[in-house]
Amino acid sequence: MDRSLGKWKLPQPTDLKDEEQKEWIQIPRIARIIPFGYKVNETDKELLDPIPYELEALELARKYIKQYSLRQVANWLTTKTGRDISHIGLRKRLLHERQRKNKVRTLKRWSEYAEKAIQKAKAIEESRVGAKA
Repeated sequence: MDRSLGKWKLPQPTDLKDEEQKEWIQIPRIARIIPFGYKVNETDKELLDPIPYELEALELARKYIKQYSLRQVANWLTTKTGRDISHIGLRKRLLHERQRKNKVRTLKRWSEYAEKAIQKAKAIEESRVGAKA
């Protein structure tokens, strides 16, 4: 009995530019490795210029991870963009982005709590009888 599922492949994006346009910004070069989606600035070697097509493909790959394996998505990304990325490199990139987003969310929440605490402290100080001017 042949239980082969046959061949299947990732959905192909028709046109990545049709999606909501994002303005990508330059980032500082921290390490010697150039991250996927960026290239070295021609005038300043300490800056990395975004490559919009690669970054948009990476966003699309993030959605495909829910359905397909890292190896399949990394191979698809390499084929689509012409730039190599391994499944481990893709996993690290997605993991670091998730950690950064979580950290930003936590810091924003802490700043909101601190702002509320400061407002309460000011209100208590102002409402005290004989408070210092």
